[in-house]
Amino acid sequence: MTMKRIYSLLAPLAAAVLLCTGCIGEDDYADTPQDNLRALWTIINEKYCFLDYKAQAIGLDWGAVYPKYASRLTADMNSSQLFEVLCDMLSELQDGHVNLYHPADMGRYWAWYEDFPTNFNEDIHREYLGTDYKIAAGLKYKILDDNIGYIYYESFSSGIGEGNLDEVMYYLRACNGLILDIRNNGGGQLTYAEKLAQRFTNEPRLVGFMAHKTGPGHNDFSRPQPEFLHPSSGIRWQKRTIVLTNRKCYSSANTFVRNVMECPLVTVLGDKTGGGSGMPFCSELPNGWLVRFSACPMYDARMQQIEFGIEPDCYVSLSEEDIKRGKDTLIESARQLLKQKP
Repeated sequence: MTMKRIYSLLAPLAAAVLLCTGCIGEDDYADTPQDNLRALWTIINEKYCFLDYKAQAIGLDWGAVYPKYASRLTADMNSSQLFEVLCDMLSELQDGHVNLYHPADMGRYWAWYEDFPTNFNEDIHREYLGTDYKIAAGLKYKILDDNIGYIYYESFSSGIGEGNLDEVMYYLRACNGLILDIRNNGGGQLTYAEKLAQRFTNEPRLVGFMAHKTGPGHNDFSRPQPEFLHPSSGIRWQKRTIVLTNRKCYSSANTFVRNVMECPLVTVLGDKTGGGSGMPFCSELPNGWLVRFSACPMYDARMQQIEFGIEPDCYVSLSEEDIKRGKDTLIESARQLLKQKP
């Protein structure tokens, strides 16, 4: 599938560096179509962290990718034509964390969610929130009419502080249970994802592992280091929680789901998440374009890959019948589950 593009960026190309965890310098290449392609292929070959896994999972043959796209190059091709070829090559990775930054464009792969049901209806969701919900930083929250707490967090790019979370938890303290809705949350800061997850555990919990690339070989990684979720020093939620997910839960939202699935009072309900488990880094091509790519793989507590998403505890889809009735199947299923005895 061709990597799609957007044709307006709100900031110069240099600002794209801020989207990456770190930047890596490259050897000198000539600024020609052939060398830009070769440099990009080499960066991925030596530094991308999922080549062997994706060879197994989707049949990716990265060695065969280079001649396939080199055959599309011409010496007199313009910048836009080269950009299209390079983006198409990166799409072979099927990774939403892989981007190519041109001064007037950004290449990205969005098929990780485009071919899946949305399981979210904005109009119906607006009816559930109403106009009397409260807002604490990035959190929208209220008490539903059956005394169940509801929080919607649409992006981990929206900051939350410990004070915000204390106030929200205290306000909802008398509720019989909690629905935490992160559908359509495409990620953001891991710090906020961890801060929220810490409210659902009373003891340190092993939630996963992370490794780092140590060399140019596809399997050159450090020993995976364990990652623990530590309890917050603030107000922690002590009742059952249903986390709602859909395919657009990506990157740090994917990591959040990985973490809270290890908490005993949390149930994940909805659809499989979108994935995106590689910590991104950046490199520069000979022509100055930046490429962002996954460099550090993250795993769950059983050392299983979560790059292509996490299965929910309970699969629930938004039904056409409920849409016609103005109901959200996932929210209603969560309410019913919370009313049942554990």
